Amino acid sequence: YEKALMGFKRIATGEGIRKHLLTIVDFSRPSSEKRLFIIDMNTGKLLLHTYVAHGRNSGEKWASRFSNGSSSHQSSLGFYLTGGTYEGGNGYSLRLKGLEAGFNDRAESRAIVMHGAPYVSESVIRSTGRLGRSWGCPAVSQKEHKQIIDLIKGGSCLFIYAPEKKYLTGSQFLKESKSSAPI
Repeated sequence: YEKALMGFKRIATGEGIRKHLLTIVDFSRPSSEKRLFIIDMNTGKLLLHTYVAHGRNSGEKWASRFSNGSSSHQSSLGFYLTGGTYEGGNGYSLRLKGLEAGFNDRAESRAIVMHGAPYVSESVIRSTGRLGRSWGCPAVSQKEHKQIIDLIKGGSCLFIYAPEKKYLTGSQFLKESKSSAPI
């Protein structure tokens, strides 16, 4: 949460966040646990806590490998700005703009979006011990996808986190500013 808050504050002043919502995808948790959090930053209230899938080449139950590369079918870490919606191959979907060079800035060209998927459900977890996996998208349940997308679309902050050293030391949004005190 502290890292998400640090980046949110920097993005809010520079990238034009229009909605004071922060969505955190916490890939330090297994896919069998709820690891998507939507927080109203004006009130501090947790609006939603649910399941989210990771890319099929990022790992089985745990996401442990990440890529910004085309056709990697891996999730990409970092901060995103939510865009508009569209109807695509996975139905109602949300465009995501990756804000971090080298980590997720190819999200649009890779078609990394938020969408609903049948493999994101408790029944899949009961039968396989984990969620199914996407081609790199943060996919959510088909029961909740419209609610989630409508809530966060149009200029909110999404942070996809994992305790990966390369990302944590390389992210421009997580570097301590010499002129600011730690959060």
